[in-house]
Amino acid sequence: MKKQLLDIFKGFSKLSREERLKALMDVGVLHDSDVEYLSKGGLRDTSLGEKFIENVIGYFQLPLGVATNFNIDGKDYVIPMAVEETSIVAAVCKSAKWIRETGSITTEVVGNDIIGQIQCAKIQDFAKFEKQILSQKNFLIEISNREVAFGLVRRGGGVRDIQVRRVPRGDGTDMAVVHVLMDPCDAMGANIMNQVCEFLKEPIEQFTGEKVTMCILSNLVDSKVTRAIVHIKDIDPELAEKIEEASLFAQQDPYRAATNNKGVLNGIDPVLIATGNDWRAVEAGIHAYASRDGQYRSITRWFRDGEGGLKGIFEAPLIVGTVGGVTTLHPTAMMCMKMLGTTSANELSRVIAAVGLVQNLGALKALTTVGIIEGHMKLHTKNLALGAGAEEKEIPLVQKKLEEILAVRKRISLSNAIDVLKELRSSQRATTTTHTHS
Repeated sequence: MKKQLLDIFKGFSKLSREERLKALMDVGVLHDSDVEYLSKGGLRDTSLGEKFIENVIGYFQLPLGVATNFNIDGKDYVIPMAVEETSIVAAVCKSAKWIRETGSITTEVVGNDIIGQIQCAKIQDFAKFEKQILSQKNFLIEISNREVAFGLVRRGGGVRDIQVRRVPRGDGTDMAVVHVLMDPCDAMGANIMNQVCEFLKEPIEQFTGEKVTMCILSNLVDSKVTRAIVHIKDIDPELAEKIEEASLFAQQDPYRAATNNKGVLNGIDPVLIATGNDWRAVEAGIHAYASRDGQYRSITRWFRDGEGGLKGIFEAPLIVGTVGGVTTLHPTAMMCMKMLGTTSANELSRVIAAVGLVQNLGALKALTTVGIIEGHMKLHTKNLALGAGAEEKEIPLVQKKLEEILAVRKRISLSNAIDVLKELRSSQRATTTTHTHS
């Protein structure tokens, strides 16, 4: 499979859609039924949508592409990405190819447990409350696993620990927050965690005499962090320094960090969406983790390794699931999961982290060399042509002229596309008139 995938990576972007589908079929990433499903436009029956949300009127579709050239931890992947923004897929493929030729991508997940919170908003005596909870910790874990999380226990997971935190209210008093730590196995675990927290409300109130005011999972899962590392062994020293400086900018300045992290999520979100995972939960966790020391910072770091190479690190909570929810109900998400070939939630998390870090590398390289406009806008010319009203046969001609304008002026807009299209049609009418008279 490795050699076969490597073969289709070469020139994949230059193939037609039909040729891409055939190539993916040839290596076993897609099957006949998948191609038929995609060729018909994907899911059209709204009955499934009615099961997901309320007041359904249809589906909002995003373009579904694939990222190629990825070798992560020695394994080749074809990675589905559902996204509307121009240049994201092209940029990540180009950067993955660069890394494949000159470096490596390695990943790991540190920790296993997600976090649930049980809040007592107005505590009388925190020290007493904490002692009462911790004295019953083993019992609370045992009943949670027996009565609620028994399915996870059978798969090797379940509630692992109970902790107590003091959180100042800001008025001189404290609230108490009980943290429930649970291994969700291959599920994201949100629903089962919320059930566990609700279940523990009554025994906690009985043990302590305090009032439980809220039960909910946390998306800041600093007890389970995904790490991806890109190492480029041979890089132009000037480029390496520029990328290192750009990374420092995002570490130290929250205004830059916000845009840097958005760029990382340009890689992460499309894979989350394609696989039916909760991208909002992942984004919330990543942004909170980026602020863990009191200042919002980049979730990636790039630095020269002292041996002529460049190293980049992504580290943040990235909680995903491969069972339950949309992942195993939506036919497109199911197909994308099959295409990826990941065998666990941890592997999926590691792949997604790698895509985010590689996307970040591509953005930093562009920003510190040609600038963000040249690469992005060159790919954006087709959107501008469409926005101007160009027909299928006119699009390549409008694109070519827009690229010429971009090369000279370093910027293009929709008004440029409209002017180009008007000029093209005027020229074609004049040619037609000349031929008619002759």
